Amino acid sequence: MPTTTRTVNWPGANARRIERQGLGTPNAASPTAVPALAAAMLGAHAQVLSAAELSLGLRIEGATRVDVRTALWQERSLVKMHGPRGTVHLLAAADAPMWTGALSALPGSVGQQAPAIRLTAEQTDAVVTAVAGALTGAELTADELTEEVVARSGPWAGDLVMPAFQGMWPRWRQAMHTAAHRGVLAFGPNRGRQVTYTNPGVTPMAPNAALAELVRRYLYAYGPATPQHFAKWLATSRSWAHSLFDELARRAVIEEVDFEGVGPAWVAAGDTVFPGPEGVADGVRLLPYFDAFGIASQPRELLFPGRAFTRAPAGGQAGNYPLLLVDGEVAGVWHQRRSGRRIAVTVEPLKKLTARQLDRLQHQVERIGEVAEGVAELSVGTVTVGPHA
Repeated sequence: MPTTTRTVNWPGANARRIERQGLGTPNAASPTAVPALAAAMLGAHAQVLSAAELSLGLRIEGATRVDVRTALWQERSLVKMHGPRGTVHLLAAADAPMWTGALSALPGSVGQQAPAIRLTAEQTDAVVTAVAGALTGAELTADELTEEVVARSGPWAGDLVMPAFQGMWPRWRQAMHTAAHRGVLAFGPNRGRQVTYTNPGVTPMAPNAALAELVRRYLYAYGPATPQHFAKWLATSRSWAHSLFDELARRAVIEEVDFEGVGPAWVAAGDTVFPGPEGVADGVRLLPYFDAFGIASQPRELLFPGRAFTRAPAGGQAGNYPLLLVDGEVAGVWHQRRSGRRIAVTVEPLKKLTARQLDRLQHQVERIGEVAEGVAELSVGTVTVGPHA
């Protein structure tokens, strides 16, 4: 039975996280299930949109990628924008004021671009104003948006000075994250193979309130956690995170517990109910690339025990391989290859699975097929491809 405690062990913390992330009992299907789950996870990583569709779809009973796409492009209860770590996420649209308010308040990196390339504060403001105007009521490709920004800001905005993947980008594009965090830039639906952008019309929450709410939500989802854990999740300054946690503790927004194997850690104020010894996470789950659970849950050496720490791997931000979870811990990796409707899924367990676990794994593979609107077939063996394959 759940108990109120000041000392939290790893099995209890992990079991609670798994249940709150929809990885224990799947969420019931409902008109609000997709955005509610995106809010609970604090976003689904969407650099590869199909991975975000799996992250959300696998956690909702009977859901498919159509449900995610409907929430994103028709109902607009999701928004695709730059989220934690500056990477593209699907976020609950209702949370966009919190995200933009908090992310715009993070300590910035000074001098990322050479002085001759860098935008001044005035130029940055001019670009953000131009982006907001150009994208209001419109969905523009990068080239179309560049034309508008140059026309509205001046020729300097279009100077090809930023090193890019193949060639050079115009100067104004270094302000894209700033525009996103000020609530005037998000992704629109692709136009063929081209990405489009639009103005979501978000009014950012006041920074202090937004940061307090983001920390509270993070600790509810992934606590107990330390300021270092929070800083790693956001890819920001540890010293800044320590100062933020100290301030929130003084305001009684968060409270301290003893996290066994970690030491002092934090939970949202009053959120000290954890499963008892019998509440160990149970089951078999497949998580796609950069799933929020694998990235945000700490400490990594417990979530990725033994060989999993190097095979997955768990360094950096993790997520380079899709994960096999067995009883709540990483126990292997997997890979999928699609050809038409057929999806070949290869799962590499790091230890032998029982007959019951293999049966559950088969069910997970079938769910991948359902979410992706295909027919998935399971092979158990070595994953021979590299990360991001």
